Amino acid sequence: MTDNPTLTVRDNRTGEEYELPITDGTISASDLGKIGKTDDQAGIALYDPGFTNTASCRSAVTFIDGEKGILEYRGYPIEQLAESSTYLEVAYLLIHGELPTKEQHEKWVHEITFHTFVHENLKSLMQGFRYDAHPMGMLLSSVGALSTFYPEATKISDVDLRHEQMVRLIAKMPTLGAWAFRHAQGKPYVYPDNDLTYTENFLSMLFKMSEHTYEPDPRLAKALEVLFILHADHEQNCSTNAVRSVGSSQVDPYSAVSAGIAALYGPLHGGANEAVLRMLKRIGSKDKVGEFIEGVKNGDERLMGFGHRVYKNYDPRAKIIKKACDDVFEVTGVNPLLEIAQELEKIALEDEYFVKRKLYPNVDFYSGLIYEALQFPPEMFTVLFAIPRTSGWLAQWTELVDDKEQKIARPKQIYTGDRGLDFVPASERWA
Repeated sequence: MTDNPTLTVRDNRTGEEYELPITDGTISASDLGKIGKTDDQAGIALYDPGFTNTASCRSAVTFIDGEKGILEYRGYPIEQLAESSTYLEVAYLLIHGELPTKEQHEKWVHEITFHTFVHENLKSLMQGFRYDAHPMGMLLSSVGALSTFYPEATKISDVDLRHEQMVRLIAKMPTLGAWAFRHAQGKPYVYPDNDLTYTENFLSMLFKMSEHTYEPDPRLAKALEVLFILHADHEQNCSTNAVRSVGSSQVDPYSAVSAGIAALYGPLHGGANEAVLRMLKRIGSKDKVGEFIEGVKNGDERLMGFGHRVYKNYDPRAKIIKKACDDVFEVTGVNPLLEIAQELEKIALEDEYFVKRKLYPNVDFYSGLIYEALQFPPEMFTVLFAIPRTSGWLAQWTELVDDKEQKIARPKQIYTGDRGLDFVPASERWA
């Protein structure tokens, strides 16, 4: 390796060679654009649908090594954070880049705790939805509406105002998510309880009925804490890319985050754990797992919850969630689908067909079992994903705002349509 590595590219159309600098394992698309560029012809561009091998930004938020099954937030292994940290501490880490001191943590928790209430007009907005409105649609709309309640949020260069909006978003997401859940059940909305922790408060707003105070089971609160930490960020996935892309227009953070929610709403991004549950229910019993595996090999069945766009090893989040299942099922009773899931995982991890294809369980394989045990309907699963992911979206958004290299997102396209057609007036076309 040289101190200044380069890539030599020869354009066989002209015979000309170009030296492209290699930085952090990448070449600049603008450098590539100089190849073959003339006054009459554009230079070379990359064609990469889905950004499968294109870096859109530099980021210090999350590190993933998919081959080794490593996930780190700001350099800290996810296993250590899930074991010893809290979600709000992790949220602080993601956004501020370092773990908080005792004073910083107390201030941070206090700020978020006392911003959990939302304006009554927003409550009226949510009550206006149909009784069967999808909770993700309600969350998407209500988060977007928050921008109208805080017009100062457009001043994204003001660090103090930016901080206020991030606190508000992290604080209010559980409230909006819980109200969307209650709305579908026809139950009255429950206001936040500032005496409870972040996850305890969320459970209270979800499940409180006529009791004066709600006391969540600490095992459920801890399991939810772990799930929130695991879902806080995951590099440049579809929803994060949406937040960054929309945020590049310098719009307020509420609008940018609502774009992330919209991306997460799609079944290819946020619906995987629901698909796992459908698969397990279709298998029906442990003794039918072998038959299902053969169906997968023959192309007659689809194995859900295995494999990942990034991980080519066991998803580190899946290992942690598997442990969290024990705490939840100790309270709720064992989900009968767990036995099927465990047998399916056991066979798949030992079968050469799946090992060769590096199909290992991902985060969605067990999370749906926990959510169902907590009596969440499948349509709430993505809401439970969006609430913790808000801190990651905001960390990525604020990094984008401060990044001098970033420009408004405007990908190139390869035009494949007609050219130079002569317009025929309607009076002649329809004659």
